[in-house]
Amino acid sequence: MKLSQLVFKSMLKNIRHYYLYFFALIFSVTLYFSFETLQYNPSVIEATTRSGSASAGFGAATYMLYAIVLVFVLYANHLFIRRRSKEIGLYQLIGMTKGLVIRLIVLENIVIFAGSVVIGMGIGLLSSRLFAMILLKVLNFEAVVKMTFRSEAVVSTALMFGLLLVIILIQMAWMVHRTTLLALFNQSKQTDEKVKRFSLLNMVMGVIGLALIAYGYYKSTILFSAESGGDLFTNMLLILATTIGGTFLVFRFSVAFVLNIFRSRKQGHLSLGDVLALTPIMHRMKSNSKSLTLITVMTAFSLAITTLSYISYYSSQATAEQEVPGDYIAVNGNETAFLGALDEQGISYQTEAIHLEQIEIDNADFLPDYLVETMNGQTISTSYVVSLADYTRFYPELVLKNDEIVVTSYNGFSAKFAAIDPGKQMKVFIAGEQSQKVIKAVHEDAILSWRLTSSSPVFVVNDAVFEQIKVANTAANVRVPYIVQTAIQIDETQMNAHQQQIENLYKTTNANLLKEGSKLSSQEAVKQDNLNLFGTTIFVTAFLGLAFLLATGSILYFKQMSEADEEAASYTILRKIGFTEQEVLRGIMLKQLFNFGVPLLIGLLHSYFAVKSGWFMFGTELVTPLVITMSLYIAMYVVFAILTINYYKKIIKQAL
Repeated sequence: MKLSQLVFKSMLKNIRHYYLYFFALIFSVTLYFSFETLQYNPSVIEATTRSGSASAGFGAATYMLYAIVLVFVLYANHLFIRRRSKEIGLYQLIGMTKGLVIRLIVLENIVIFAGSVVIGMGIGLLSSRLFAMILLKVLNFEAVVKMTFRSEAVVSTALMFGLLLVIILIQMAWMVHRTTLLALFNQSKQTDEKVKRFSLLNMVMGVIGLALIAYGYYKSTILFSAESGGDLFTNMLLILATTIGGTFLVFRFSVAFVLNIFRSRKQGHLSLGDVLALTPIMHRMKSNSKSLTLITVMTAFSLAITTLSYISYYSSQATAEQEVPGDYIAVNGNETAFLGALDEQGISYQTEAIHLEQIEIDNADFLPDYLVETMNGQTISTSYVVSLADYTRFYPELVLKNDEIVVTSYNGFSAKFAAIDPGKQMKVFIAGEQSQKVIKAVHEDAILSWRLTSSSPVFVVNDAVFEQIKVANTAANVRVPYIVQTAIQIDETQMNAHQQQIENLYKTTNANLLKEGSKLSSQEAVKQDNLNLFGTTIFVTAFLGLAFLLATGSILYFKQMSEADEEAASYTILRKIGFTEQEVLRGIMLKQLFNFGVPLLIGLLHSYFAVKSGWFMFGTELVTPLVITMSLYIAMYVVFAILTINYYKKIIKQAL
């Protein structure tokens, strides 16, 4: 028989094994080719031109996606070879050399890879249009999306997966070359370790694992506070190391500790469900601890990145309102031409002016000590101050004495990193004259444009003190660059009816102002810029998150399929001695609850504490983005768990 005929017959015989491997390759090619094609879509290029980092983001994401695909396919290939170990052993037993067996496997894989790449590119070409439509929807960009086929994407995909084929073939050849004939026949029957009495050392290591995770969580909650100590990068590495190390120890020792306690309390009277759930877990604990740690960390990482990106995208409107607290913001009277154009078109509006002066403050009085130490004595800074009369539209009932002051527009990263507490004393310098003020309240609401404040706090004083500051600054010839900020609010009905017309007037007016070195700020323009930037980011991270999620879920699914095949003989014995299909399946469901539920639960906890430690740097809303992304991940894991249980159900039915 020729080698080509043997390859063909071997593939037909192993079709039930090949379809799993074939799916993994097609899925990987589809994801990669879709992402490559997406970058050349004209509509996507047009929509992302406003974001200068979009092309760089796509490029970086491509390499990350390839790394995910590489790990995924390598694992699937390793599992595939393990399931065929007996067959490879038989080939050697009948006289085939290891070199000939390797040639057989190489030819099989070339055929599989060629078919997978062709089919994957076909599916990827169709799905790339769908992904492009999703991206444009996220960016709020109206365009007709056409199907795009570019030779660059084909060449890139062929080269990348050609390189992957070489790596796979080297992996296969190494596995066949280094494995003995006896090991090939016994490989699928090997357990990771014997179930033995749980020692004190194991118990201590399990407790240490839990303690490391708890310590990592605690450090994450104080990462941006004075209590953290040390520099930020060192603390982040410490949190990462303790969390990952603790996760491994939990899976390696803590889980076994809990299962041993459960088994001991039963005093040997275990039900069928207990045996089917506990025994496979405990016999495979050594290798499972590594793979479950990897899956948990990958889940937590992808979920955290996706959530933070979604927080930025979800907060686009709120962020725009903070940067431009009005439909349009003008400074120093440069709104005249725009208001005149609105009057000509009969568009009604309201204006609200805020008058600004400047004072010097001593940050050492109210900032945390650790921040003051970093200033090296340079604690005096210049800040904007507004009158209570201009501020009462935001807080009508606010009353201030001469020695009281309010801190406003203090939010986001600054407010978290350097919290200002009401009741503290602060030194204020008015044209060089020092006075003492008491901080009455701290408000987050932004009242000035971000381009004026650059996220610095604004101070509010009563009208008498403000007039004193004005007079003193005038006498000392101390003036701020912009005297008045004017917020232009357009009636919502008018805005909806004349949105495009108003936008054209804004663009025309702003183009003329830019020639004079001035500009208007538009809340809608800032919102669209945010959507463009964060929309591209959330799409890329969600795409990678999907790849991470499908890779981790598939790894768990493939692993359980392999275990189901290996345990098929046990199910046959159980069915022959009288246990029903439902009784056996109940134990299998408990086992899958552990295999899918525990990594998911720990991964969710890891991602929650990671996101909570610094979410305020990315946006203004935490709960909704976190709940939505977690729900999607839970739903996907449930789908993989159901697929796994259905596969076990099929194996159990075939047991008799």
